Amino acid sequence: MAEKQRTLKAPILFSGKGLHTGIEVNMTFKPAPDHHGYVFKRTDLPGQPIINALAEHVVETSRGTVLEENGARISTIEHVLASFVGMGIDNVLIEVDGPEAPILDGSAKAYADAIEKTGTFEQATDRKYFILKEKVEYYDEEHGIHIIAYPDKSQSINVLIDYNSRVLGNQYASLEGPTNFKEEIAPCRTFVFLHELEYLLKNNLIKGGDVDNAIIIVDRHIEQEELDRLAELFNKPKVKVQPEGILNNVDLRFPNEPARHKLLDLMGDLALVGRWFKAKIIATRPGHQSNNEFARALRQVMKKAALQKKVPVYNPNVEPLLDINEVKKKLPHRYPFLLVDKVIQMDKKSVVGIKNVTLNEPYFIGHFPAEPIMPGVLLIEAAAQVGGMLVLGAIPDPENYSTYFLKIDKVKFKRKVVPGDTLILKVDMLEPIRRGIALMFAEIFVGNKLVMEGELMAQIVKNKKQ
Repeated sequence: MAEKQRTLKAPILFSGKGLHTGIEVNMTFKPAPDHHGYVFKRTDLPGQPIINALAEHVVETSRGTVLEENGARISTIEHVLASFVGMGIDNVLIEVDGPEAPILDGSAKAYADAIEKTGTFEQATDRKYFILKEKVEYYDEEHGIHIIAYPDKSQSINVLIDYNSRVLGNQYASLEGPTNFKEEIAPCRTFVFLHELEYLLKNNLIKGGDVDNAIIIVDRHIEQEELDRLAELFNKPKVKVQPEGILNNVDLRFPNEPARHKLLDLMGDLALVGRWFKAKIIATRPGHQSNNEFARALRQVMKKAALQKKVPVYNPNVEPLLDINEVKKKLPHRYPFLLVDKVIQMDKKSVVGIKNVTLNEPYFIGHFPAEPIMPGVLLIEAAAQVGGMLVLGAIPDPENYSTYFLKIDKVKFKRKVVPGDTLILKVDMLEPIRRGIALMFAEIFVGNKLVMEGELMAQIVKNKKQ
């Protein structure tokens, strides 16, 4: 039987300081309806703006994951989201009266315990899984970060960390599905190296931190005088370096607690994909920035999979939305580089154009004389021109702007295009346009056969006055 979506049986209230701001915050988890997802509400701001927990809303990852939408921000949300995933919850409204979630003990233990005590409610709608069908990979060679997802029948996460430290060597952690999350992952606290802590303290960046909500790793000799100074900063009578190289008055909950905490963070950041998914994930030295890049990559794969199910239908007997003369008003291109004959569909998020390929195209003279084939680069250009009309459609005076390529990515050619083919060019927005940058997914069909697909990134630029 299909799994059902779940929400909370009753609201849950948490109070505590934000790790970086030190501000006392009240946060309430509230039951939410089917298909609601994870949504934050800033109750302290005018209009109580909401922030949807999605990867494209991440604006900062330097000291935790920060979301921004509708002019509002919410910080350090990774432990909260991990607790929802780990405890099997699909729909929650998170009301917060401050800019940051409370750090509590630096883990997700309090969240998981409270969710278990309150209980969850099975909803009417089936839980929808995104089934990964191809490998997705993120690699940062400079920092030794590698995250990869393989298609699988269930979800599992494996994390390996290595910081070239004599104290914190190689550590490994894994979780096969969420079954053991509460016992094995939720209690694992955040960790920081002493030299990082000193920088944060000097820059007044961890106003809500103390030795009770972070594991402080000491990988160098430290004099008693410095220990006394740290004790004073943390308002503690005494701190010491334990045999494991941990500056703390508490014991590690697991020998590999840092690796398990990195797995916790990764779970929270991947919740921003916005859908449960089945995959085997292997991550080496993951961090919030790489986690977010990887979550965005998974969202793109998910969006493209949804778009690929929709092949446009072209009926030449139906009047086009834009004929060739109207296309010329939208685009600056002219013979021999105008590669769109008409537009048959267009809204704010997608457009479908038509290009009739004939032997009269000038490039067929040399490509190739004995076997005429439309060059792949011109297929990309044709799709980009159609996408340009979509992008410029949101501008009141499109004739004064042009779109320029910034990146062409993941382009695949499936079959040849030859004279006599009619190209159906479908372009969809993958993300809202931000700062003049548009990311699109393009597909080209001949009949119902896919001939090309790929991601196009373009910049909107105002034309220079003649």
